[in-house]
Amino acid sequence: MQKYILILGACGQIGTELTLALREKFGNDHVIASDIREGSENLMQSGPFEILDATNYDALEEVIAYYEINEIYLMAAMLSATAEKFPMRAWNLNMNSLFNVLNLAKEKKVDKIFWPSSIAVFGPNTPKENTAQNTIMEPSTVYGISKQSGERWCEYYHKKFNVDVRSIRYPGLISWKTMPGGGTTDYAVEIYHKALSQGQYTCFLKKDTALPMMFMDDAIKATLQIMEANTETIRVRSSYNLSAMSFNPEDMAKSIQQFIPDFKIDYEPDFRQAIADSWPSSIDDSKARKDWNWQADFNLQRTTETMLTNLKKQQTN
Repeated sequence: MQKYILILGACGQIGTELTLALREKFGNDHVIASDIREGSENLMQSGPFEILDATNYDALEEVIAYYEINEIYLMAAMLSATAEKFPMRAWNLNMNSLFNVLNLAKEKKVDKIFWPSSIAVFGPNTPKENTAQNTIMEPSTVYGISKQSGERWCEYYHKKFNVDVRSIRYPGLISWKTMPGGGTTDYAVEIYHKALSQGQYTCFLKKDTALPMMFMDDAIKATLQIMEANTETIRVRSSYNLSAMSFNPEDMAKSIQQFIPDFKIDYEPDFRQAIADSWPSSIDDSKARKDWNWQADFNLQRTTETMLTNLKKQQTN
């Protein structure tokens, strides 16, 4: 059977790169990108695109029928920092879009769903170091509450209706191709841009705030990998812990100073500090490693080198 994939939220930080990776793998016409607004030129020109609101069930059902979609990647969400400013809008988007795709799968309109969770599901009472797959989860943010609720619904729909839904808890993501979209870990992208353009960065987190992070290439690799794994090997139907590296802003600044010795950083923590303080500093992802052979390729050194090299090229062009 031919595979046709729909990506909801294709113009976001992850969605953009995921769309292009899937088109490269399965062919441009087999991957339909969608969002409530148009995306980058690269995204728009590489294949089919639909203006689509993920919270509109009827519109979603229509697009699925028209393109004969069998897999959905639900990347539409309001992230942690933005969600704190617009709690009800965030809840509405994050939860209703998930119910829509779960119900479409329950009705056998699609065969498989990818839905991303986040380290935001953990809370201030979660053990900070090497946070286990199953542990205390008392999220203290709107985003975290929506993601933890989503995990429970994913597992419920799998057990009750045999919906093939797969999920990973993304850590903070770093990319040179797209700007971040209102998350608490955004500093880890902004810092590279400011290092090159101004030689200085004012960080909104304290210098010793360690958080789990991942280079975007690894996040895309993990997403494709879990979706391609045999159904029987996916033993976690809420969401898998996923890890690559953990560091704090000071570690990151030092890694940049290896390439830009005069780079300076200072710190002015804002409301995002409290969010970061409620999250783990490192993650145990042994279940993902065991079940579907997950392994990260990028550490901090390689990430910094890749980011600075590619952002320099962008500036030159």
